Amino acid sequence: MAHYLGIDVGSVSTNIVIIDDNGEVREAIYLRTQGQPIKAVQEGLRMLANKEEEYCIKGVGTTGSGRQLAAVIVGADVVKNEITAHAVAAQKEVPDVQTVIEIGGQDSKIIILRDGVVTDFAMNTVCAAGTGSFLDQQANRLGIPIEEFGSLALKSQNPVRIAGRCAVFAESDMIHKQQLGHKLEDIIRGLCQALVRNYLNNVGKGKEILPRVVFQGGVAANCGMKAAFEEALQMEVYVPKYHHVMGAIGAALLAKDAGLKNTNFRGFRASELFFTADSFECRGCSNRCEVVNIKMDGKIIARWGDRCNKWKTMENSF
Repeated sequence: MAHYLGIDVGSVSTNIVIIDDNGEVREAIYLRTQGQPIKAVQEGLRMLANKEEEYCIKGVGTTGSGRQLAAVIVGADVVKNEITAHAVAAQKEVPDVQTVIEIGGQDSKIIILRDGVVTDFAMNTVCAAGTGSFLDQQANRLGIPIEEFGSLALKSQNPVRIAGRCAVFAESDMIHKQQLGHKLEDIIRGLCQALVRNYLNNVGKGKEILPRVVFQGGVAANCGMKAAFEEALQMEVYVPKYHHVMGAIGAALLAKDAGLKNTNFRGFRASELFFTADSFECRGCSNRCEVVNIKMDGKIIARWGDRCNKWKTMENSF
């Protein structure tokens, strides 16, 4: 049976999945990027290396903010943006989906679909409130494991109103409410409600949110946030089993649907190759583009960042 590899490299997490011909997930790996995307991708490949004989990889797709870098490392066949990847994955899970809410470690987005086609989308641009990193920070400050954050919120009988229009205000308001003696679960539930208001007023502003709604990304694991969305939207919100790796699933599905005859996949041995990245400023014009070099065993194998494509030709020298 043919299998397909999908990789989603983000600022917080790097996700790798393998799907089969039916689009079913066979492997799902969630790793912290920790500012080292090359290391994270190679670590994920290393974890799968002992199963190389079990999986016949016929195509590879990459997505996320580090999709170009991941594509060079593994030898990808398809490179797509996060909007496309998340929409494809959501449709595979819920064919009649019309709204995708995606909240990751440092960003959030909304995707509007009608009749199976993406008609609109938006991403957060100015505020980190509601993202996974912000919730991790608040859980740590309150001394609560992030895994218990959502269940505590659901115990609340009298949630307090938290100012959620930005991360700084939300945190300071939480501290104020603690000092007034409010119960921890009421503060946490209030925070979830505030973050949902923030999302709907900023990311979802002007969007027609229709059912079915699919909630994906790492924050979807927080049942308090799910409940707050359902309360605000007055409709059911569906959380997929593999909500945390949906971008990678979408990338794999896109590779599967590409109808490839041959793959550029380097094999799981790519985990043992030596990749480095550096950059330089091109002084060829007033744009002063920052050009990124990707090297494998000391040899430049890819470049990007220049607007005019001058440095795409490997023969060019500094």
